[in-house]
Amino acid sequence: MKIGQAFKMAAKSIFSNVGRSALTMLGIIIGLAAVIILVSYAQGQNAAMKAYYESMGTNTVQVSASSWNSSINVSQALYDYCLGLSDQVVGVTPNGGVWSDTKIAYESKTLTNEDWNTSIQVYMGNDQYGLCNDFKIARGRELSYLDIEKLNQVCVLGAEAAQQIFAFADPLDKTITINGLPFRVVGVYQSKAEGKNLGTSENNKWILDEIKRKDRMILIPSTMTRYFNQNRPIEEYVVKVKSSEDIPTVITSLNGYLSGLIGENNGYFSVNSPETWQSQDNEAAAMQQRFLGGIAAISLLVGGIGIMNIMLVTVTERTREIGIRKAIGAERRSIIVQFLIEAAMICGIGGLFGIAVGYVGTLIVGKLSFGMILIPSPGVTVGAAAISVALGIIFGMYPAVKASGLQPVVALRAD
Repeated sequence: MKIGQAFKMAAKSIFSNVGRSALTMLGIIIGLAAVIILVSYAQGQNAAMKAYYESMGTNTVQVSASSWNSSINVSQALYDYCLGLSDQVVGVTPNGGVWSDTKIAYESKTLTNEDWNTSIQVYMGNDQYGLCNDFKIARGRELSYLDIEKLNQVCVLGAEAAQQIFAFADPLDKTITINGLPFRVVGVYQSKAEGKNLGTSENNKWILDEIKRKDRMILIPSTMTRYFNQNRPIEEYVVKVKSSEDIPTVITSLNGYLSGLIGENNGYFSVNSPETWQSQDNEAAAMQQRFLGGIAAISLLVGGIGIMNIMLVTVTERTREIGIRKAIGAERRSIIVQFLIEAAMICGIGGLFGIAVGYVGTLIVGKLSFGMILIPSPGVTVGAAAISVALGIIFGMYPAVKASGLQPVVALRAD
């Protein structure tokens, strides 16, 4: 039998029983759609986490360090040491916060930081703060080295902070007060949250809130700590590294240096990188993808069993036809090929519908969960199509072999 003739016979058999064929395909459609939607959902989660880590700054090392020996200026020592690592390090900044209650005033408007989720927070850094935390200036300028050295009472505003304080007015060169101290606005950062809508799930809302919180900030010189936090030294720092390949080397170097500077009994320190956390989250996300894909694959298994069942019914219905073909000299191979093609066509057509349903479902889930247009990756789509055809071949093999093994005399006796 020619392959083209086998396809024609398979199509005739499928479309002669449209209702039964559609119900048979339903398991494949649901299974493939579930695989595509769940895997795409996991990819959307990955995109949300990636946005969060990007907001923290790429290629950074987070340092926490404090010395109980008042003669050691950890901030200056760390700054000087990082200057010597210029082959790997491009910047370092204190990343301290004003954790006491603050009142920010401009003209008749007064804002407090009582509500962490919505209020403006005051941070202390140096001239490399924007570089190390991936902030870009929208208007004005960054803090300068002289601002830090001379304790200049100047500040840079996050995009949301500028909106809350000044609404639509230009904030540059305006003076605000923080706990009664006047600070002149010299710059405004671009928004980190602009254009990011990660949806309504609790985890993604938390991620988006964290990104927005970075826009609700005011940056002042790190040396202003003498007026805030009861003059306690800043203990948090961000080190900007040239490339991700340099991160392990820089972490090792900083651990060695701080161990010698502070010692085990004179304070504490820790050095880590968000890249490490992101790598761990990526591994967890990959496990989640496999888990969700495995759950959805159960639907495919059920669909495959449905294919086997309907093909066995087809063999029973066409027993006499099979006997006639074998009686006139048809080989077992041609009968096996005919039934396999029919099973593969059923699964292939079901697979196409499943992919279509999966695409529509992914668009809906992406919009509702992440507020973004989420499209299944080409690899998932091609894999789904290949799986649907493979299911037809695998689960159609037994009925096909059974059909080819019928004895002509017995088959011709069938009604």
